[in-house]
Amino acid sequence: MINTLIVDDSALVRQIIRDFLESDGNFRIIAEAADGEDGIQKILSLNPDLVTLDIEMPKKNGLEVIEAVMKETPVPIVVITSHDTAKTAYEAALKGALEFYAKDIFTASLSPEKRQEILETLKRISSVKAFRGKAVLHQTASTAESLPVTAENNFKEIIKPPDGVRAVIIASSTGGPKALSAFFSLLPADFPVPVVIVQHNSSGFDKSFTQWLANYTSLNVKIAEEREVPIAGTVYISKTDKHLELRSHENDIYLCYNNNEPENNQKPAADVLFRTAAESLKQSVISVVLTGMGSDGAAGTVKIHEMGGITLAQDEESSLIYGMPKAAAETGCVDKVLPLEMIPGELYKLVK
Repeated sequence: MINTLIVDDSALVRQIIRDFLESDGNFRIIAEAADGEDGIQKILSLNPDLVTLDIEMPKKNGLEVIEAVMKETPVPIVVITSHDTAKTAYEAALKGALEFYAKDIFTASLSPEKRQEILETLKRISSVKAFRGKAVLHQTASTAESLPVTAENNFKEIIKPPDGVRAVIIASSTGGPKALSAFFSLLPADFPVPVVIVQHNSSGFDKSFTQWLANYTSLNVKIAEEREVPIAGTVYISKTDKHLELRSHENDIYLCYNNNEPENNQKPAADVLFRTAAESLKQSVISVVLTGMGSDGAAGTVKIHEMGGITLAQDEESSLIYGMPKAAAETGCVDKVLPLEMIPGELYKLVK
């Protein structure tokens, strides 16, 4: 059983979350808290396997709760909040929250498929014991020998595509917001190709995530639109609950969506973006797999490698959750496995 603590100042919301979790049979609600101070006390005394946490609460808000708890006894925290505090919720990622959901999705209209997806995600988050409290960024290693080598050609020079790089595509999931904010803070302002991201986001906070991420980069950050032509200096974020594709017509490339079934239990799925980009751009694309649970992006990495593109993945030491990058590396098709803080520089070298 997954011992769970619900922290929210609304009795109605607490009951809705309780009913949702208890409908699965794997969650045991061990306590509830109606304000931040009570939440901190109960987290520290009960040491739950999972905490659901609101942002706006009396006495101490959600950010203060996370900060206080992570200093003492880190536990997996999932933020469940309203849309008007969504940007603040992403600040919670920097303090240690692992996932985000909007309160209004926990209704009777929630589809059985979506319900099961959320429950499975919460189960997996609650079981990630080894990564509790682990920071995303670590001090940059000064030599290649001091870094874990998990790909055979990890420190060999990558041959640039003869026709140049036309796009960089990125996959991320749990821990992704924190990793992406650090990544873009290190990416040069004159980065000369478009960047396209599939961040697993079942919260419906895609617009808020886009606005939040823009604070960490000089590049333009926007949600990808149907039939949009990606341009240099712009970061494109996939919408929630649709698969994003990178397609080509003659020599032009464009972004589009499909509404197919989830892949790897994800929608959007990075494999869809990677696969279509590989088919369209062949050797002129670079893929990056960042922190996250599961294996999304691994099959797409293989496809990009087969088509002559360049493939990168985050290393274990800098990953909050070493699931997706590990799965990609284990295919044998990753050109370099690097700490997060070294990936922006490697990309800049490749695209320039």
